[in-house]
Amino acid sequence: MPTITAARTVPPPPRTGDTVAVVAPAGPVPEEQLRAGVELLESWGLRVRVGEHVTDRHPRLAYLAGSDADRAADLERAWCDPEISAVLCARGGYGSVRLLSRLDWRAMERAPGKLLVGSSDTTALHEVLGLRLGLAGLFGPMIATKAFTEDPTAREHLRRALFEPTRAQLSSPHSAALRSGRATGVTHGGNLSVLAGLLGSGELPEPPNPGIALLEDVTEQPYQLDRYLTQLRRAGWFEAAAGVVLGSWQDCGPSEGVRATLLDVLGDLGVPMLWELGFGHCDGQLTVPLGVSAELDAEAGTLTIGGTGPG
Repeated sequence: MPTITAARTVPPPPRTGDTVAVVAPAGPVPEEQLRAGVELLESWGLRVRVGEHVTDRHPRLAYLAGSDADRAADLERAWCDPEISAVLCARGGYGSVRLLSRLDWRAMERAPGKLLVGSSDTTALHEVLGLRLGLAGLFGPMIATKAFTEDPTAREHLRRALFEPTRAQLSSPHSAALRSGRATGVTHGGNLSVLAGLLGSGELPEPPNPGIALLEDVTEQPYQLDRYLTQLRRAGWFEAAAGVVLGSWQDCGPSEGVRATLLDVLGDLGVPMLWELGFGHCDGQLTVPLGVSAELDAEAGTLTIGGTGPG
């Protein structure tokens, strides 16, 4: 796994009047929510360019938004267009990992750096863009989902993270220290099952040293979470971890069972560990930058993003 030892480059934030692109690298997109999401982006003063194949459906696989080639073409075209200042994912689901071998990475490396925004399945793209292009991204709500169109708290936090890349302190009323202490490092990670799925592909970068690992998931039972964490741990993914920040675990079983599993697998790392910061699949979803310097204070329940990255 290639090593990343420092914070990634933070692309310039979009400004009022800029054009952003909406793409669908994974699951099929509800057209009504897409329209609502685009209207909200436009209300922020942005011009929005929707990818040609965003509303497509895969000819055989109902869980994909269009063919792999078409989804990849939309993403690559948006990334390489100098008029686009940010690329926002319409929704998650599954499918981003199927695009990785279809993208022209050399062409994307030559393009001006821009922010990638998305969470859940978009974790695969965040990891590989960070590895190949050295760019930070935003792990936050996606445009054609209820987290963006129907959750004003989550939407406003994304707006601030997108337009105002300044020092910020992230916290949640539900957070608690599973292991107390403070740590500094570079944020990385995202959706646990997607990260585990990248193992062995050559596309999962070695975590930054030191790193602050961010993890969340949805609809995975505790034994499945155990499997993913154990896979990553056996692969050495936590060896450089200075701290662990846990997000939401929606529909993963009783909270106490999830906590017990995570603590059992990760507790002996001996690093600060914060429970339920409020990012991932939850109400009021926080937008968390990946690839930037941050400080974790587990006892205070905060993750402070430095002035070098969006927050």
